[in-house]
Amino acid sequence: MCNTCGCNVTPGNEHLVRGNGKLATTEDGRTAVTVLKGLLSENDHQAAHNREHLDLHEVLALNLMSSPGAGKTSLLEATIEALGQDVRIAVIEGDLETENDAERIRAKGVQAIQIATGSACHLDAHLVHEALHHIDLHDIDILFIENVGNLVCPASFDLGQHRNVALISVPEGDDKPAKYPVMFRSADLVLCSKADLLPVLPEFQPDRAERYLRDLASAAPFEVISTRGDGDLQPWLQWLRDELNTQRARLEQGRSTRPNIQQHSTKPHSESGKDQDHSHHHHGHHHHHDQTHAHHHHD
Repeated sequence: MCNTCGCNVTPGNEHLVRGNGKLATTEDGRTAVTVLKGLLSENDHQAAHNREHLDLHEVLALNLMSSPGAGKTSLLEATIEALGQDVRIAVIEGDLETENDAERIRAKGVQAIQIATGSACHLDAHLVHEALHHIDLHDIDILFIENVGNLVCPASFDLGQHRNVALISVPEGDDKPAKYPVMFRSADLVLCSKADLLPVLPEFQPDRAERYLRDLASAAPFEVISTRGDGDLQPWLQWLRDELNTQRARLEQGRSTRPNIQQHSTKPHSESGKDQDHSHHHHGHHHHHDQTHAHHHHD
């Protein structure tokens, strides 16, 4: 994660570091690393609250991540059309600017809340918390959180979701899992999108993309999909149905789950390559995606 470009400060958490905020820089020389650790800790606390709120309403929350233009919104449009009658859906859209994606989702008859992150290249738990206030979760089965298009920072922030879904589109090249290991290690499902372009982009080999994923010791399912023409979405739709059933079974047992949040070093870029000590990671940030924790309902 970058602690020099300022991307870890978002409209949702800036109150913590500005003015008299809880993590504001003080005369004691609070360092950027200390502030970043504090932001991550506050984010984790808010994410846990978000997840508890979602569990209370029996909502499955999925975080969609990819590079810009990989097809996240198109996938959601096709998913709404395919599942709209059977599964109640809401969407939180994250972009630096515009309501374009949210308007596309609303045109499908689904509630969509747009978060404009400004200069922040990822969503965080505080921003999602604010958006949740505008969604009636009583009428929702699945909440899709479409993160800002970025293959780096979104993987490092827990939003309160239950699962991470990463897309790799055919035009991007099949080596993205090798180039962006943090993102793809965090994924509970990897979708190879825009498969309809494979005939004109034969240099993209899905088998090779999956091999790069397996090289990361990831056991996440890898599915090749397309939203165009006769494109096959069934593996994705079946995964959604299975996850929804699994979530309901967990909640009946009073349990919840969280995805594998992969955090980058909190060292400045110039130091991160030299320091292999991962003791700065917060406890709990290396949960594997199949681990669960006890969930307590509050009256």
